[in-house]
Amino acid sequence: MTAWLRLLLDRLTLYLPVVLMGALAMSTYWLARTSPVAGAAASAPAVRHLPDYFMREFAVQTFDAQGRLKSEVSGKEARHFPDTDTLEIDQAQIRSYDAQGALTTASARQAISNGDGSEVKLMGGARVVRAATVSPQGKAQPELTFAGEFLHAFVDAQRVVSDQPVVLTRGADRFSAQRMDFDNRQRVVQLGGRVQGVLVPSASP
Repeated sequence: MTAWLRLLLDRLTLYLPVVLMGALAMSTYWLARTSPVAGAAASAPAVRHLPDYFMREFAVQTFDAQGRLKSEVSGKEARHFPDTDTLEIDQAQIRSYDAQGALTTASARQAISNGDGSEVKLMGGARVVRAATVSPQGKAQPELTFAGEFLHAFVDAQRVVSDQPVVLTRGADRFSAQRMDFDNRQRVVQLGGRVQGVLVPSASP
């Protein structure tokens, strides 16, 4: 199994979730900090889990120093909850470009970010896709996809976990597991429960 997982790591470029979640975290943090807040009340009311503002049919974009689009977060509705300092986004759609211009997209029925953007959850039909690209060494990188009902990213720790079934595909290769724990710093992925994988041999030149 160790050799099999090592082969899996070699075949899958698993930077994808951390890069994507980092982009979402930065965008939602900016969104939470720049959106209007309700005026201060004369006396502090009892804390209730109620949103202090809404945004509907919105899109937030971030750009680099050269004016190039870095990320875009859009959704049907966003709600900020001051008691937990969380931002909830319905029908979340996310686009992110890395330094080489490679596109990564994500979607879910709901995304939730904490106040400082250090934790982001994608829930309900979560799907993260890195478009096919070419590496700096000129090697073709096929499309890479993560799919499941739940992905939880710890951005500062560079870790992505799921306690629900996930499916990973890279080109024609496909892996499924009942749970996943990916540590980007250690370059280690743990697939738990019932794990199945199909590796398709590369075509002969």
